Amino acid sequence: MSAATSAPTRRAVALLFFSATLWGLSWWPLKVFSAQGLAGASLSLLSYGPVALCGLILLWRQRAVWREQPGMLLWLALVGGSANVAFVTALMQGEVVRVMLLFYLSPVWSVLGARLFLGEAIGRRRQLAVVLALAGLGAVLGGGAAALDSALSANDWLALLSGLAFAGNNLLARATPQIPMASKTVAVFLGGTLTAALMLGLGAPAPEWSALSAGTVLGVLAYGFLWLGLAMVTWQYGVTHLETGRAAVILITELVVAVGSSVLMGEEQLVARMVLGALLIGAAALLEATDNPNPAEAGKRLATE
Repeated sequence: MSAATSAPTRRAVALLFFSATLWGLSWWPLKVFSAQGLAGASLSLLSYGPVALCGLILLWRQRAVWREQPGMLLWLALVGGSANVAFVTALMQGEVVRVMLLFYLSPVWSVLGARLFLGEAIGRRRQLAVVLALAGLGAVLGGGAAALDSALSANDWLALLSGLAFAGNNLLARATPQIPMASKTVAVFLGGTLTAALMLGLGAPAPEWSALSAGTVLGVLAYGFLWLGLAMVTWQYGVTHLETGRAAVILITELVVAVGSSVLMGEEQLVARMVLGALLIGAAALLEATDNPNPAEAGKRLATE
């Protein structure tokens, strides 16, 4: 690898680690806002909405590129937006470790989605990843008979569905390489805004808007433009300039940071079954992320880059 190519790669790795760290720590400001009376839908509307409005200008300027596939961009907005709102709501309402582990069942959804929509074969490595992920789910839910007998809570379903929608967003993004990265990012913010507004319209908890302090509103705006903005941009740069498997391995840092920070800051305590579940789900994610593509397929990808 030459110096000319290694520098951008090192930059992409560093930025992706930075992005994963921001996502992993995102539970902290969310818990702070929750203590000030904001719920998932209302926080998402306040944080995603202004960014989406500002991004409309960029989306309009790039319309000549994406207007041949407006339906795919709409699906990206709906799936990606709902994934983010569900994730935010689950983190604000539930236990950080449990939500993150349920969210990171992505190997199961990725394998099934790739099989159903992309026609990819499920080899032994991926079968093992699914088994490990499901075993990890059982450990998180209580292990053994307890996992089968206990019903999932509404927040558990939100965490699971956010991971499912996130996997769907990745599949859609992979299927639309011609849509500009910036348009996809703005679409996710728009989708999050619309999803949050719909949830509020259907009766999701909403604060007394006039009672919100100026400091809270400014904090949410800063969270949307700076925290989420930086996390989104650095994530997009990283996954664009790195191989998919390498990027996925780095993004597992998000799970490590979230679990570690919540324990170190005294938010939660780990029990043995949670540790076991984390190890099993982390192993499944690594297996899926480091799965070698078909040589012919890899060569074709490299030839087009």
